[in-house]
Amino acid sequence: MDWKTLDSLELLQEAIESTQQHPVVLFKHSTRCSISRMAKKLTEQQWDLPNEVHPYLLDLLNHRDVSEAIANQFQIHHESPQFLLIKNKTCVFHANHHHIDPIAAKAYL
Repeated sequence: MDWKTLDSLELLQEAIESTQQHPVVLFKHSTRCSISRMAKKLTEQQWDLPNEVHPYLLDLLNHRDVSEAIANQFQIHHESPQFLLIKNKTCVFHANHHHIDPIAAKAYL
């Protein structure tokens, strides 16, 4: 799996706009949190989504403004770690903490 780094509000808007052509996963990750590290590792190991799904990784500690923009845009309470599947500018699936499962997201493609 090839994460794209989500590190600016501009890139977030580009990613959201691109969901009109292909789905996007936004993964909010805290580099200081063991639960977040485990969720990221499991996501990478269990990733079985089609190549058309573009995964973005957000480092929460360095880009809190981007995380807040995601919460505001999709009206989903901020959590860490957090997995959001975006299609046509709409969050169609999201999960937090131990509930993150990319296999479950396949049903929403």
